[in-house]
Amino acid sequence: MKIILTHEVSGLGTAGDVVDVKDGYARNYLVPRGFAIRWTKGGEKDVAQIRRARKIHEIATIEQANEVKARLEGVKVRLAVRSGDAGRLFGSVTQADVASAIKAAGGPDVDKRRVELGSPIKTLGAHQVSVRLHSDVVAKLGVEVIAA
Repeated sequence: MKIILTHEVSGLGTAGDVVDVKDGYARNYLVPRGFAIRWTKGGEKDVAQIRRARKIHEIATIEQANEVKARLEGVKVRLAVRSGDAGRLFGSVTQADVASAIKAAGGPDVDKRRVELGSPIKTLGAHQVSVRLHSDVVAKLGVEVIAA
């Protein structure tokens, strides 16, 4: 099935790309979550609009991405969350939590979809988080989860 991506999907493409995927993947995952729309002849107009919007929010060059990476890696991110006695969290730390903690720590504004958690963060302590700034630039960031 041909679809038009409306958001960046890891391993598939970025917003505005027209890609072929299996029917079930498109019907059951991408379209219901708003990551894609079905491709139509009229949808070509949407592609141009999506690409213009992407260019506004995208880091255009590798030099800009490296500059943001240097700023990100210099930020100490501490995230206060509720936890139990054994250090287990009530719930988990999400990508949006990490993005807002970066901004609160004085770092650059990062889109939550660019934050990649290796596995769900469900315990107190130090954790490694990746932020994909460009297709070739990934910033590694240390996040310290502390009890609130």
